[in-house]
Amino acid sequence: MIRVLVVDDDFMVARLHRKLVERLDGFTVVGEARTGAEALRAVRELSPDLVLLDMYLPDIGGLDVLRELRAGTAGGSEVDVLVVTAARDAGTVRGALRGGAVHYVIKPFDSSVLHERLQQYAHRRRELAAIAIPAQADVDRVFATPDPGPTPPQPPEPAEAVRLPKGVTEQTAGLVRTNLRGRPEGLSASECATATGLSRVSARRYLEFFVSTGQAQVTLRYGTTGRPERRYHWLADAPATAEAENG
Repeated sequence: MIRVLVVDDDFMVARLHRKLVERLDGFTVVGEARTGAEALRAVRELSPDLVLLDMYLPDIGGLDVLRELRAGTAGGSEVDVLVVTAARDAGTVRGALRGGAVHYVIKPFDSSVLHERLQQYAHRRRELAAIAIPAQADVDRVFATPDPGPTPPQPPEPAEAVRLPKGVTEQTAGLVRTNLRGRPEGLSASECATATGLSRVSARRYLEFFVSTGQAQVTLRYGTTGRPERRYHWLADAPATAEAENG
């Protein structure tokens, strides 16, 4: 039997947790504690295998109780701790992990959640007890995260979906794409800026993005003086799988 100590400052919550634990075969509750000091004293006197520990206690915080147990000053260096608490801030979760908690259950929870965590704990405990000289495969099995199962199939991306680089949004890209498609004769960055309300620099960035993905091409139109004008043309049959570099 796995001997459990329930630590919670709320009398009714502690009784509820006791009932949930005792519904499982192989577990028995040896005591309850309402404060951190009571919890440390109960560990010394009752020698439980597992403590269900709340973080919010009226005298000593749950993390401090966990540190005392790990330090061995309370005579509980061998006891395991499963945190059951309403505390959901990242600092408390990290502290529990560093303190060696076997798991962390956030209140309120469905009874099946606590039952599953307790059964996982019991399974790991049995595996450890059965290993005399562990090989690496044994260690990997004990410490392994449960297999989440096969990844569900993802819906296919839209035909024109591409990975957008930084500084490029889908909404603005759609606006530029619509204007580019509507100009089979081509569009310059200045003309695109006028049509979309973007700055010339932003319009050119989006046009060059479509070129980089193979959805548009550039031609040069030479005038009488100055640099040639870059004109962008939408390619209706462009491959849709090209990906832009994700800066």
